[in-house]
Amino acid sequence: MLGTLFLSVGAAVGMEFWARWAHRALLHAPLRSMHESHHRPRDGAFELNDALAIVNAVPAISLLAFGFLNGGLIPALCFGAGLGITLYGMAYMFVHDGLVHRRFPVGPIANVPYLRRVAAAHQIHHMDMFDGVPFGLFLGPKELEKVGGSEKLEANMRIKFCDSSDIKR
Repeated sequence: MLGTLFLSVGAAVGMEFWARWAHRALLHAPLRSMHESHHRPRDGAFELNDALAIVNAVPAISLLAFGFLNGGLIPALCFGAGLGITLYGMAYMFVHDGLVHRRFPVGPIANVPYLRRVAAAHQIHHMDMFDGVPFGLFLGPKELEKVGGSEKLEANMRIKFCDSSDIKR
């Protein structure tokens, strides 16, 4: 049980590093044509880039199913890893798609100071400054700090983030 919990937390944290690497090395390189839809104004509810979520969903669902359907230590650890990947994906969706890109209302998370900072950092990524940094989401403010983007981040914090009245449909 404790191993499952630790692996859930570890997988969720590890996903931020995977996401940052994949965003820089894959989405802004060989998969750029697919990811490009995310950097343009969206027509309709979905964009081609949304299909990339399946890349993380497949292993998460597989690990969860294996862990749920089997007994023992290894299946329990697999379940923990799948749960961590899933929790990261849910947090990413609410902050990235909801708070940053206003695809749906996010309620009170729009008022959490650190998440507003994360959202402001991600918007700087879309401005093509600092060679595209930040590529991660939740550690985006730290990435900007490392490349001298703290001043721009503070200025960007003044923008208004999502509430239910300004959803882009």
